[in-house]
Amino acid sequence: MLTLLRQHVQALADFMGELRGNKVKFEPHKLVLSAGSTSANETLMFCLAEPGEAFLLPTPYYPGYISITITHCSSTLSTFDRDLKWRTGAEIVPIHCSSSNGFRVTKAALEKAYQGARKRNLRVKGVLVTNPSNPLGTTMTRYELDNLIDFVVAKDIHLISDEIYSGTSFDAPGFVSVMEAIEGRQHVSHRIHVVYSLSKDLGLPGFRVGAIYSNNEAVVAAATKMSSFGLVSSQTQYLLSVLLSDKEFTRNYIVENQKRIKERHDRLVQGLRRSGISCLQSNAGLFCWVDMRHLLNSNTFEGEMELWKKIVYQVGLNISPGSSCHSDEPGWFRVCFANMSAATLDLSMQRLQDFVASRGGPNDGASGPRRQKKKPSLGKWILTLSSSDRISDRGC
Repeated sequence: MLTLLRQHVQALADFMGELRGNKVKFEPHKLVLSAGSTSANETLMFCLAEPGEAFLLPTPYYPGYISITITHCSSTLSTFDRDLKWRTGAEIVPIHCSSSNGFRVTKAALEKAYQGARKRNLRVKGVLVTNPSNPLGTTMTRYELDNLIDFVVAKDIHLISDEIYSGTSFDAPGFVSVMEAIEGRQHVSHRIHVVYSLSKDLGLPGFRVGAIYSNNEAVVAAATKMSSFGLVSSQTQYLLSVLLSDKEFTRNYIVENQKRIKERHDRLVQGLRRSGISCLQSNAGLFCWVDMRHLLNSNTFEGEMELWKKIVYQVGLNISPGSSCHSDEPGWFRVCFANMSAATLDLSMQRLQDFVASRGGPNDGASGPRRQKKKPSLGKWILTLSSSDRISDRGC
């Protein structure tokens, strides 16, 4: 069994290096297996923080799921809240990022979040970023990574880089791993920790295979002990060690996957453009961060939820409202484009185009609330939800 474990860990380490163009080498003895990235992130919370201590996260960050209370139009905690807080007792402090600079993480935003945590008497133990980003679909620049590294060094804290979308970069600028950014900076390597999973890059979410990579011996030792509570089965390890050792297959798979992601991304962007809707320019991941601020009846999160309900019930499209991602700006939505066929995507874009037209068309592309116009009834082919929680009058 020990031989199988070593074989799988070596194959995973080699695969992670290949995804990053072999610019960095991952040493197998610094890898700790986990039952997916959720388990890996929570394990790092346990390793690095005591209950009541805090981590800084840039907004928006991923929702994973959203449960809507129809009566009150409110959403539950996002998945990161659930994954990182519920059992560890850690606190999450948002790093507020703005559309004015493409939601980039700035020095000023980092410092403001840190000082805000201190005013709440919270001890900050680290920063957690997802790179490439879910929901933004963007990669962090080398400049941003250098700023983050300098920040955690100055504050004597840690940096966790969740890189589960590292193999999905389909356009320039490419993905830069935090491990590449710390090359030649060995004095900071013990503060940097990477989370990875095969769920996204190889489309294997049900296999529950994740990993923590750390240069910090204490973290590796603690995480290894905790991994007993989230083991990867021996059968899964054996299967994946064979799969990952076939480097010709994995290389071809990643290249083809990136090609198809780009094709589907471009198809979505073009369809949105026909409806007068724009989105943040993205280059990685499975999502677009879509700007529907001009379709809001009021520039509020209540207005955002009202629009979301109409898109779900009238158009038959389930997209994630920005509020579920802790966005500071109403009117942004996360759209996943990788889980449907081209024909389904085309149909969804046609439905959205008809919906926008029924509201009087886009408001000249301008952001902010629009004037409500008389709406003709939509065609009977519009899909509506058939779930048991539907109510006859949704206030839409």
